[in-house]
Amino acid sequence: MQNHQRLLIIDFGSQVTQLIARRLRELSIYCEIHPFQNVTEKFLQEFKAEAIILSGGPSSITDENSPKPPNLVFELDIPVLGICYGQQVMMAMLGGHVDKGVGTAEFGRAILHKTDRETPLLEGWFSTNQEQVWMSHGDHVSKIAPGFEVFATSQNAPFAIIANHERKLYAVQFHPEVHHTPKGSTLLENFCRIAGFSGDWTIKGYREQAIAKIREEVGDKQVICGLSGGVDSSVTAVLIHEAIGEQLTCVFVDHGLLRKNEAQEVIKMFRDNYNMSLIHAEEQELFFSKLDGQKDPETKRKIIGGLFIEVFQKYAKNIKDAKFLAQGTLYPDVIESISFDGGPSVTIKSHHNVGGLPEKMGLKLIEPLRELFKDEVRQLGVDLGLPKSFIGRHPFPGPGLAIRCPGEITKEKLNILREADAVFIDQIKKHGLYDEIWQAFVTILPVRTVGVMGDARTYDYACALRAVTSVDGMTADYYPFEHSFLAETATRMINEVTGINRITYDITSKPPGTIEWE
Repeated sequence: MQNHQRLLIIDFGSQVTQLIARRLRELSIYCEIHPFQNVTEKFLQEFKAEAIILSGGPSSITDENSPKPPNLVFELDIPVLGICYGQQVMMAMLGGHVDKGVGTAEFGRAILHKTDRETPLLEGWFSTNQEQVWMSHGDHVSKIAPGFEVFATSQNAPFAIIANHERKLYAVQFHPEVHHTPKGSTLLENFCRIAGFSGDWTIKGYREQAIAKIREEVGDKQVICGLSGGVDSSVTAVLIHEAIGEQLTCVFVDHGLLRKNEAQEVIKMFRDNYNMSLIHAEEQELFFSKLDGQKDPETKRKIIGGLFIEVFQKYAKNIKDAKFLAQGTLYPDVIESISFDGGPSVTIKSHHNVGGLPEKMGLKLIEPLRELFKDEVRQLGVDLGLPKSFIGRHPFPGPGLAIRCPGEITKEKLNILREADAVFIDQIKKHGLYDEIWQAFVTILPVRTVGVMGDARTYDYACALRAVTSVDGMTADYYPFEHSFLAETATRMINEVTGINRITYDITSKPPGTIEWE
């Protein structure tokens, strides 16, 4: 999106680079992350950034062929902030020196000590002479470049905060973007204020620009949108419908793996509230027939993904003048699709999407959310008038209940799972906990256990409850329910759902586990 101030984040492979962008977006500042190898002199001239942030990263600047940005970064006469590895890059390129980490590494919380110098970068910091930050470095700057001054030190980082005010260059050894640096957002806000940012990035402005761009790109052609009922695809559909109205047709593939009453709720909401052209593709039997007897989680995911494409094509080919396919791609998806070093990444699990479908069908992609984070998508959904109860729903996987049913999938197990999940979510809402939890669900285990009900022996399924807290789903921890809540929930579930006689609670974090079981 154009027409607002732009900040460029050059990524050197840090696992927390996305957090820099999230902090800046929270300050209403538009920014983009680009891997260092894509940032050429030509790119810099065309991007027209008003400030640049150099991220952290796993490399050592002391190694041959270590990643570096173009020298032009420091010659544009715009503010530059180096973070961790970014600080070391700045020093190495401008005449300072960096030493290998031998006995000077710092990982985790560290205490900074203020020097007697002042800088606008630290406005709101150091109410005392100390400040807590979060470090993660092995190498350290041993000599600062000419023109730089020191504003804070730590035990193993004598140049923890440095700046050259004349050249508007700033650098810190710690990570201000992480939660464990309590005043990190204040430092980033100060940097952006120094750079002259006014905070002109708003969801309302984004909405207006996105609508104008969709109208210009689509013209009088038709757009197809694969509607899953999730937040991302729903916001995509409503945004595009606002732009082009009847030129949009949504295809809702009902694979029979949805939660209780979900298909009816999604269809009713879109048909009643948006008067949208919506095809309800009822293909439950097709999916069940192909999944019959399948136990391997990757096989199940691939079958579902393949069938989704097959069904989508079946209905979409009947839509005249369809030239575009809309997807709810988000900015984290865009970032994660770019390999930092060009090497292969490990596949933890296949993702349910329409990869390859646009080329196969001769369609062009429209991804109006590709510059937004999840929380921004929710804001946009509210701005578009989607019900807050819908926008605030917990994430739900594309393969649906199939991956909450380890082992073979049967209609009996799915029916049990739907009822159990409905009880669990009702309990969470009843106790006012829904908005505190990132995601909550039930998994039906591929075992039966012996139980006693009414003096009679039972041999029914065991279920696991799962509830996690998270910011973005990349890491997660289990929600610490009170034992009284778990006891009440287990009693309700066993009494109200036929087929279950044992309940467990999953207390695994991510990592080492994933949020879903498959």
